Amino acid sequence: MISWPTPFLPAVPGERFQIELYDLRTDSLRPLRPGPTARTYACGVTPYDSTHLGHAATYLAGDLLHRALLDNGHEVVSVQNITDIDDPLLERAHRDGVDWKDLAADSIALFRDDMTALAVLPPTHYLGVVESMDTITSAVRALVAKGMTYTLTDERGGPDVYLDLGQVDAAPGDIGRLDRDTMLALSAERGGDPDRAGKRDPLDPMLWLAARPGEPSWDGGDGLGQGRPGWHIECTALAVDLLDVPFDVQLGGYDLVFPHHGMSAAQATALTGAATYAEHYVYQALVAYQGEKMSKSRGNLVFVSRLREAGVEPMVIRTLLLGQHYRREWEYTDEMLQVATARLTRWREALSVNTAPAGEETVTAIRAALARDLDSPAALAALDEWATRTLTEGGDDNEAPGLVSRAMDALLGLRL
Repeated sequence: MISWPTPFLPAVPGERFQIELYDLRTDSLRPLRPGPTARTYACGVTPYDSTHLGHAATYLAGDLLHRALLDNGHEVVSVQNITDIDDPLLERAHRDGVDWKDLAADSIALFRDDMTALAVLPPTHYLGVVESMDTITSAVRALVAKGMTYTLTDERGGPDVYLDLGQVDAAPGDIGRLDRDTMLALSAERGGDPDRAGKRDPLDPMLWLAARPGEPSWDGGDGLGQGRPGWHIECTALAVDLLDVPFDVQLGGYDLVFPHHGMSAAQATALTGAATYAEHYVYQALVAYQGEKMSKSRGNLVFVSRLREAGVEPMVIRTLLLGQHYRREWEYTDEMLQVATARLTRWREALSVNTAPAGEETVTAIRAALARDLDSPAALAALDEWATRTLTEGGDDNEAPGLVSRAMDALLGLRL
């Protein structure tokens, strides 16, 4: 899968800080201690109705983390998938009377354009499910060979292959600390099939959906036949293959905590025996619009591409998003664009002067804020304070504007 260009990151001198991230599984702020290479996985979009501001906020959180890791001297190996075959994609293509492959290709191209415009660092590995089918089917067959699966055939079709959670030494609700009733409700709401008769456990995740009439399918190899993979095994297979487990950080939107990430982790335990899937689970909080969570089902989506088409500068969008801490829910309003535009204009004005107050303390404040659980609002507040002093008091450091500008670019992705 074609990714997008990697923006140049200028070198910025100064003190570095130990990165601490909130981990949902332990409900605590914990030091992030990768080795020389930090390994992260971010669940990608299902390519339709993207990129809305909720998507953009999620990938900006990951982008800030990757920039902080690179700034601290780590190599970063990141994986991001694209769910380019799934029921919602097929349903949207049918509704709109288009080929699902064309819908996916157009949406993926638009997503790439949005990420490029927002200066998001591209993943090391950017992979669609369709092009990764061999890796995914190999993982399913491995679970079958371990005797940890069963098949089910009924009026819905089959034989469909399920993972038997009763044989897995992992609790899929652990990441979000969820009780069984909550898991059952979320499974039904978010793509599971807990009500299907014949399952050994209503929560057992589907690994392989046997071919249905009129739907695309692939040869799964010995024991699977024609079909397509379940949602959760796609990410498990790619993470195990490209990152090994446990890797350092699982990223995503909060609505992926369960069942997607819980099942991904359980499947990885079944495949590898590893007790831990990821060391940190980091989630973007939900973004609302018009009083409701921004979602495809409600149709209350604000798209990055449409804002850009309306003449909104991408760095204004990025500034707006960086002004919200990734762990706090927030609601988009048009007034937020105006605030972000004014903020950007003031920074540019301050950066355009010949001399300014020294910039080292501001750069240190930005780094310290990002090291404290990616506190981008605090980092922007440090920029605001420097700009105010520059424009009201002046200074005698002719290198300060260049230093602050490089820090904004490298650490915050603000290319002014």
